[in-house]
Amino acid sequence: MGVKITAKTVLQEVKNYIFIFTGLALLAFGWSAFLTPYQVAGGGVAGAASIIFFATRIPIGVTAFVLNAILLAIAWRILGTKFCVNSLICTFVLSGFFALFQPLFTKPVVDDMFMSVIIGSAIAACGVGMSINWGGNTGGVDIIALMIGKYRNISYGRISLTTNIFIVGSSYFVLHDVQKLVYSYVVLLVSIIISDLVIDGYRQTYQFMVFSQKNDEIARQINTKLHRGATFLRGYGSYNQQESDVLLIVAHKTDKSDITRIIKNVDPDAFITISKTASVFGKNFDNIKI
Repeated sequence: MGVKITAKTVLQEVKNYIFIFTGLALLAFGWSAFLTPYQVAGGGVAGAASIIFFATRIPIGVTAFVLNAILLAIAWRILGTKFCVNSLICTFVLSGFFALFQPLFTKPVVDDMFMSVIIGSAIAACGVGMSINWGGNTGGVDIIALMIGKYRNISYGRISLTTNIFIVGSSYFVLHDVQKLVYSYVVLLVSIIISDLVIDGYRQTYQFMVFSQKNDEIARQINTKLHRGATFLRGYGSYNQQESDVLLIVAHKTDKSDITRIIKNVDPDAFITISKTASVFGKNFDNIKI
């Protein structure tokens, strides 16, 4: 059964992309206004593109688009069409924002280098978190980590950290400045902390307990729209002395808002509990790494 396209779903997608593009704009602004003028690099494709810019003066937006396009071409079959198309859209928009902001900020906005590094990396990390929260991504390290994760039992965080440390370290061979190298690692550290706070943990999972007379319809929509599973449990109310179905759902952070929206649309009067889970192991989640 296909997903019915309605005006409401179209408006929701438009809303999602407005927040995604706002996040990408913050990312490009943070780099262009605060980090690039001081020749400070950082992690991800933006960091790699910055290093190339310092060495060749090729605009960051151009390099970021080319690097992401190459990675997406490699990842197309591995990660699927939907992910790659979404990444391509985000990559194109991010490159456009870099092309817009970089010529505007040839001098630092803040005179103090340390404060500029902190402010710039915090703004950029907030942009990354916002984009991911609404279903977007910034490509680059995400693509590499997801491709490796398909075939190797290596966590996303480990791949991301190792790749970013290598990218930041390589800036020394272009700039030959230990101070800027240290500040680049500060950018990486601040970005990791702030983006984790914004997205509430990249791999955060949630457990839903739904008490509703329309649990069948809620489960069906979760199956068809999100391609996620759900489990029916038998419950017994101590107050009304009646049996009822309880719907148990375990989901990734990225699906949390969609699941909540489905429940609200099907049954606004549903009683719901949502709790964070420390760890989830099994199909479509983590593998046990003990």
